[in-house]
Amino acid sequence: MKIGIFDSGIGGISVLNEAFHRLPDQEYIFYADVDHVPYGMKTSEQIIEYADDITSFLVSQGADVILIACNTATAVAADYLRSKNSVPIIGMEPAVKPAIEGSEDGRVLVMATPVTIRENKLHSLLERVDTQHRVDLLPMPGLVRFAEDEVFDGEKVDTYIEEQVAVYDKENYTEIVLGCTHFNYFKPALYKAFGEGIQLIDGNQGTVKHLAEVLGLEENPVDEIDIENVNRRTTYLGSGRPANKGEFEKILRLHKRLEYVRDL
Repeated sequence: MKIGIFDSGIGGISVLNEAFHRLPDQEYIFYADVDHVPYGMKTSEQIIEYADDITSFLVSQGADVILIACNTATAVAADYLRSKNSVPIIGMEPAVKPAIEGSEDGRVLVMATPVTIRENKLHSLLERVDTQHRVDLLPMPGLVRFAEDEVFDGEKVDTYIEEQVAVYDKENYTEIVLGCTHFNYFKPALYKAFGEGIQLIDGNQGTVKHLAEVLGLEENPVDEIDIENVNRRTTYLGSGRPANKGEFEKILRLHKRLEYVRDL
């Protein structure tokens, strides 16, 4: 089974990393659309065009399924892609429901890109699950750029987070939904800002679980991944171009970072 995964940039590596842990024996094609990152500041028409081109390319390369490892692209383009393609299209959405279920009486803060927050898909989800109106939405586009530059910690990141959350009473929140795959890299900084008691929830595990169900694959979870072994069955592309040595070294650093934050 060949699984095609794409994102606007390196955020989707966090979904690929989760797939390595839960479905380590599959073949993967990962497409980072580095020429057009970030999607969160693009128009819907642009995002649909990018996603359509990428999906067609991945299918031409033999992908049996397409996983959109991007909340923004899912919100904008998933329905369109499903209408055009016969292969399964798996999308992502912010993990609001499990966050609400785990929050008891606390409030939930959904961090996402401006486009994800703007689109109807998220608001329809909130209408279904946020019956007590305990969810607040916070656009955090700056974290996407920090992630692409591999700046995950330090004064600039801490200051940006504090500035963005300044209008909120942080003590009211028990759960933070990481509504963008780029945000997983920032768990240490978010714990620093909100305290160790905050619960950080992303949709990666649920998305990969859904992928396995759609494909009829039995999950074979592993605590530690053999990155060299899984990478031998993984093709990395930057906007359609094979990853060069420098890009591949960056990918390895990102997997290392994800293994670190996974245990937090």
